[in-house]
Amino acid sequence: MRFGDGAQGQRPAAGEDSVAIRYRDGGGKAGNEVVVRSTWTPGDPVWRGQVGERDAAVQVRPLLNGFDLSWQGAQARAYVYTETEAAAARLMPAKVLAGAGKKLLCPMPGLVVSIAVAAGQEVKAGETLAVVEAMKMENVLRAERDGVVKTILVKPGDSLAVDAVILEFA
Repeated sequence: MRFGDGAQGQRPAAGEDSVAIRYRDGGGKAGNEVVVRSTWTPGDPVWRGQVGERDAAVQVRPLLNGFDLSWQGAQARAYVYTETEAAAARLMPAKVLAGAGKKLLCPMPGLVVSIAVAAGQEVKAGETLAVVEAMKMENVLRAERDGVVKTILVKPGDSLAVDAVILEFA
């Protein structure tokens, strides 16, 4: 049984409700081992059990091929694969998130209804930048922080894909 990158576990014996997880560093060297005990079953919204000798309760939300886990403000994603799926997943390129810090990206496929700013204009956080129509709804795109508009790359009537750049900030 494989637990994400860098962690491997042993299946519990019949009648046991624990698994030993051994973490590996980035170079593949074996690290510490921790015993995890629980009677949790998939579908329960809260995992309750012991990690080592500490009691823990973790919020569990299902996702495709895994779970979104939240504990004391920390979040992690745990994917569950068969050995064949895990081998294929390791070959998939990691999706690189666009550095949108200086760009306004279209959050969904849609049609540009209006652009509310001009190149060189100073904008304040919360100010309307553009309106995009998607699924017969108008979505107002607002500035996340103060800045100056450098260039506008689209015009009203343009059809945009997800993550298309609408404008850039200086």
